[in-house]
Amino acid sequence: MTIAHLSPATTGRPTGTRADRPRRPWLPTAVLLLGALYCLVPVAWVLVASTKSPAELFSTFTFAPGTGLFGNLRDLFAYGDGQFGLWALNSLLYSGVGSLLSVVVSTMFGYALAKFRFRGRNVAFYTVLGGVLLPGITLAIPQYLLMSKIGLAGSHWAVLLPSIISPFGIYLARVYAMSTVPDETLEAARLDGAGEFRTFASVSLPMMVPGMVTIFMLQFVGIWNNFLLPFIMLSDESRYPLTVGLYSLLAKGSGEPALYSLAIVGAAVSIVPLIALLLFLQRFWRMDLISGGLKG
Repeated sequence: MTIAHLSPATTGRPTGTRADRPRRPWLPTAVLLLGALYCLVPVAWVLVASTKSPAELFSTFTFAPGTGLFGNLRDLFAYGDGQFGLWALNSLLYSGVGSLLSVVVSTMFGYALAKFRFRGRNVAFYTVLGGVLLPGITLAIPQYLLMSKIGLAGSHWAVLLPSIISPFGIYLARVYAMSTVPDETLEAARLDGAGEFRTFASVSLPMMVPGMVTIFMLQFVGIWNNFLLPFIMLSDESRYPLTVGLYSLLAKGSGEPALYSLAIVGAAVSIVPLIALLLFLQRFWRMDLISGGLKG
């Protein structure tokens, strides 16, 4: 059998045309680079500005590092007899405890929606979807009225309790349970005599760890950066998180310009725990990718 090789003259299409050349996705790359610059330039400016003394900060506007980093850090942690450290501990309390409780609730709720058939399941699922679509800012005032009614407004619970329920976390847990927990594995565990709680704790939870880590990370970052809810709920400065505390520094900075430097270096320091947490938790996502490749 002979194979005819079609020449350019036979096909009627000259070589070197635009269709024959490899496509270069320069436009998507350019858009991504612009988006990265848009997000990273403010962060870079905050990091650089945190190294400048008040005199350097207000006299020049450059990305050159200053000479006042250690002095700014000393003044920041000495402000108000360690008030910044107290705000940081409050943020850690709200974010850590709230995220852990949210992971527990979201995982159990999402697993139930994915693996059980019960009356009202679709109603519960669509309610969760509605919560995902509803902006959280619209719930701040109703939540404050509710907390005031039960006498918890102004306490740590006023910030902790609303952060436990995460509609997006529940939805993510449901999707992850449906994709990673096979029904056959659950049936095998039940045939071996395992109850529903033991099946969930011993069989399903280990498979859902990467999804739970994702929910924890998203909730931690969301609570750590949350401003409106604690701003509405809290009136005592000793219970402020970092977001509200730094805002109070900026509000006082109109009368004391030196507080602007403290607010800037405080914003730079508040980024560090998020970066450390992301670097620590990424190994769980890497392990999930490796296990997925081995399964394939």
